[in-house]
Amino acid sequence: MTLKMYLKYPFSLFLRTVVVLATAVTCFTLLFLIGYILIKGIPYLSLDLFSWTYNSENVSFMPSIVNTIIMVIGALLISVPFGIFSAIYLVEYAKRGNKMVGVIRITAETLAGIPSIVYGLFGMLFFVTTLKMGYSLLAGIFTVAIMILPLMMRTTEEALKSVPDIFREGSFGLGAGKLRTVFRIVLPTAIPGILAGIILSIGRIVGETAALIYTAGTVAELPKNLLSSGRTLSVHMYALSKEGLHTDQAYATAVMLLGIVLLINMLSTMMAKKIEKKS
Repeated sequence: MTLKMYLKYPFSLFLRTVVVLATAVTCFTLLFLIGYILIKGIPYLSLDLFSWTYNSENVSFMPSIVNTIIMVIGALLISVPFGIFSAIYLVEYAKRGNKMVGVIRITAETLAGIPSIVYGLFGMLFFVTTLKMGYSLLAGIFTVAIMILPLMMRTTEEALKSVPDIFREGSFGLGAGKLRTVFRIVLPTAIPGILAGIILSIGRIVGETAALIYTAGTVAELPKNLLSSGRTLSVHMYALSKEGLHTDQAYATAVMLLGIVLLINMLSTMMAKKIEKKS
C-alpha cells in the first residue's frame, strides 16, 4: 500500500502499526530472555557440571541429561503411535458428523489444557501408589506420555486434514485400497505436520517439572533401570534454584536446557525438509 492509500484508509495504517509493534515486542522479549539466560549461565559452565557423578560440590547435570533423554524417548515411544493411529481413525475412518468423534475431539482439547500438576497427582496416585511403581522413571514416562497424547493426536489430526482430498481420490482411482492410501499417500504427505507435533511434545517433556516431581522423583543419579528414581534437567534446575545455594549453576543448567531444545528443533527441521524433498 502506498502512503496515499494509508491516508485514505487510516484504520489500515493503524492495524499495520499495531502488527509491526506486536512483532517487535515479541522478538525483543524472546531475544532478551535468551540473552539474559546466556549471559547469566555461560560464565558458570564448567567441566565439573559434566561429571557423571553428582555431589553437593559439583552439582553435575549429566545424570539429569541422561534421565531427560530416557524420559523423552520413553514418552514418545508410547504417545506417538497411539496419537497417530487415533488421528488416522478420526480423519480417515470415522464418519463425518459422528457425534462420538466430536466428543473425542472436545475431550482431547480439554485434556490438553489441564495443568501438568493435575497429571502429576494422577500419576502419583495411580502409577506410583496403586501400581506400586514407586518414584521411578517408568512412572514419569507413563504420566508424561498421557499428558502429551492429546497434543500429539490433535496436531496429527490437523496434519492429516491438510492433505488434499485429490491425493486420496487419485490413489483410489489407481486401484489402491483404503489402508494402502493412508500409509503410502496420506501419511508421507502429512509427516512435516506430524513432526511439528512431535517437536512440541518434546518441548513440553523437556520443560516439565511439576508432573515429574510427583512421579519420577528428584534423585540426581544415573538410573540403574526404569524403576530407578531420577530427576530431569528441568527438575534439576528447579531443585538448585529452590535450595538457593547454587543459583549460578541453575542458570548454567538453563543454558544447557536451551541448547538441547534448540538442537532438537534443528534436527527435526532438517528431517522434515529431507522428507519433503523425497516425497
